[in-house]
Amino acid sequence: MARSVLAAPTEAAPELRAPRWPRAGWLVPACYLLAAIALTWFLWPDPAGRAPTTTSGTAGISNDVYLTTWSLRYVATALQHGHLPTLVTTALNWPQGANLMWNTSILLPAIVLAPITLLAGPTVSLSILLVLGFAGSAAAMFWVARQWGASAGAAALAGAFYGFSPAMRVAAEAHYHLQLAFLPPLIIHLALRLVTGRAGSWGRVIRTGIWLGLLVAAQFFIAEELLVDTVVAGVIVILVLALSRPAAVVRGLASAGAGLATAAVLALALCGHALDVQLRGPLTETGSPWHVGRYGNQPSDFVTAPSGMLLHGSGFAAYLSNSGQRLVEYFGYLGWPMLILLILLTVAFWRDLTIRIAGVSFVLLELLSMGGHRVRIGPWHIQGSVLPWYWLRHLPVLGQVLPNRLSLLADGAAALVLALAADRIWSALRARQDWRRPVITVTAAAALAVALVPVLPAAMATAQVPAPPPGWQQVVAGLHLRPGAAVLVLPLDGALTMEMQAVTGEPISVVGGYCIAPDAAGHAASCETHATLTRDQQTTQLRLTSLASGELIKPSPTTFGKAIRAWRPTAVITTLGGNSDLGHFLLGYFGRPTAHRYAVMGWRLY
Repeated sequence: MARSVLAAPTEAAPELRAPRWPRAGWLVPACYLLAAIALTWFLWPDPAGRAPTTTSGTAGISNDVYLTTWSLRYVATALQHGHLPTLVTTALNWPQGANLMWNTSILLPAIVLAPITLLAGPTVSLSILLVLGFAGSAAAMFWVARQWGASAGAAALAGAFYGFSPAMRVAAEAHYHLQLAFLPPLIIHLALRLVTGRAGSWGRVIRTGIWLGLLVAAQFFIAEELLVDTVVAGVIVILVLALSRPAAVVRGLASAGAGLATAAVLALALCGHALDVQLRGPLTETGSPWHVGRYGNQPSDFVTAPSGMLLHGSGFAAYLSNSGQRLVEYFGYLGWPMLILLILLTVAFWRDLTIRIAGVSFVLLELLSMGGHRVRIGPWHIQGSVLPWYWLRHLPVLGQVLPNRLSLLADGAAALVLALAADRIWSALRARQDWRRPVITVTAAAALAVALVPVLPAAMATAQVPAPPPGWQQVVAGLHLRPGAAVLVLPLDGALTMEMQAVTGEPISVVGGYCIAPDAAGHAASCETHATLTRDQQTTQLRLTSLASGELIKPSPTTFGKAIRAWRPTAVITTLGGNSDLGHFLLGYFGRPTAHRYAVMGWRLY
């Protein structure tokens, strides 16, 4: 049995006589893979044409999915032409462009999946990414739990709980970069090996530091925010360890310093250029386009099941509406039985160092996940200044983090509490030979079942991805555009345009888009909003959208002309046809289209 990495250098980990399972190293991850395929089963009849939906399908496909699809295509196209993707590009949000380091661009997964994207399309890559997120996250936690001293069966439980947790299930509906969470447990594990002095000789310390630096760099190019969350979680775990065993941490300072320094140097070497582009390059930003202060779990979120759970109430949509929350940010749920069980296990096994650290870290992470705003508990309100995140939110970097996402890592700590406590209980039961053994066994199994059933995930709901309208590719080809030429699709809906461009692979630049870019003052803002558009562009956008929906409110030719000159497109396309009100307006302004096929009309301007 592996020795706990949290044990003090002179303190042996509790002896666990769990059954040996030599094939668990490959059998358990294989089961996770099958479970992930089963959970995403509705994608596989048409992996190139279907994507997950939010709120059991009633809200449709999130624009975040379209952004990820576009990113996969963008990276694959760059590699196809023999170079890495540029980090600042005008292929999106033309003519201003976008800094991909400030957007969810999942650069590393996109590079790894580039062959699949080029062969089968970016939507197939998305489906594979979803399966890898579930199964990979579970397998990583399984491995870490084994290293922390858990038996194969208990570690399998930990991996399943983390990889298929309610937070992971919600993230899978739109936030692929958060659901691909297999590196955070590994990063924290390696950091703990250094801090506790368990890395061994100086050569092993340096090797552990190298591995840690590589994993940090990899996570940086998957999702920077999840890396920040991982650092927060790691600091909490180390602080709890230091308070519990200060002497052990002091003894490990020398090796920890050398290993962490090695990791930092390597990570900066690998990420330095990208960080420089992000912080000092073109289109750098400050702040966040979201009202970060409003984010955070409400206490009732921890016990109100989201629609992605196998068991959930019919009033969940009303609950979201009344509480002003978004489903794609609903990460806190675990249910009353699980919360009670985790607290009881932490208290019951308080003298066990690993369980104590995991349990206390879970509680602290969930407290932080509530954010720094006022929260409601029944008829009472608690001011934000009472919550710990209130005092951290103005620190550099943390001010742009959505605190509710820390629940993803809190679920990892909860998984370890369950696994390690299950082993301790099993070990105690093996030593008993009286009548109490079957009673305790049945009671423990029933308590675990009651806690696990409410967090069982439901199969992913899916919907058909909007296909490019008939004639789209023929019209784009008929415009004879040079690679990278800017195309304005009216009415303006950058997310759908990004999806059409990604699915078809047309080598065009998208005017506008679903992304983040700096406003005139350099503050982060959403593209295609008043913060990034001129007044003429705003008026044109509003009125053409109204015109497309049947309201006969046209922009004046002067306003429309100024907007077109600000957008500077090489070509303009509409997919609504010449018989629509919008089509009539565009025909009146531009004249006969350069290319026309079915309801798609295109005008080449330059």
